[in-house]
Amino acid sequence: MIESLPAELRPAAERALRRGERIDRLIPRVLLDSPVSLAGYAWGTLVGWVWGALWSTGPVERRAGFWVFRGLPSWAYPRGGVCVGGCFLTGDGRVTPALLRHEGVHREQWRRYGFLMPLLYLLAGRDPLRNRFEIAAGLQDGGYLRRVRPR
Repeated sequence: MIESLPAELRPAAERALRRGERIDRLIPRVLLDSPVSLAGYAWGTLVGWVWGALWSTGPVERRAGFWVFRGLPSWAYPRGGVCVGGCFLTGDGRVTPALLRHEGVHREQWRRYGFLMPLLYLLAGRDPLRNRFEIAAGLQDGGYLRRVRPR
């Protein structure tokens, strides 16, 4: 994914990914890609379902392996939407294949990190250009950068 970034953004993105790898090495193996992390993923999916069921005013769809809850009020999710376990919670904007591809990486991150995902994401910071989870999911697919067409 880094190769698709503009050259001036690559060094910071590479640093963020390396920092994330160092953090991962400090996490006990039993917590990553394990029954413990899958329990955290299931918990996240349950939380996403409850939150989506409470606030969704739009259709609830099964798309690309997600439960997509639409029509949430803007205060009920950050940015353009949020992946919580196997749920994608969003407002009334378009849910494109590229966006679902981006969120699909976040779903896999939830499976890997489980209960740790919210904390690790918070520690990675709100700036998507320096957040290892957003970089790994693809900044362009997530709508953080415009796609540049090759000439």
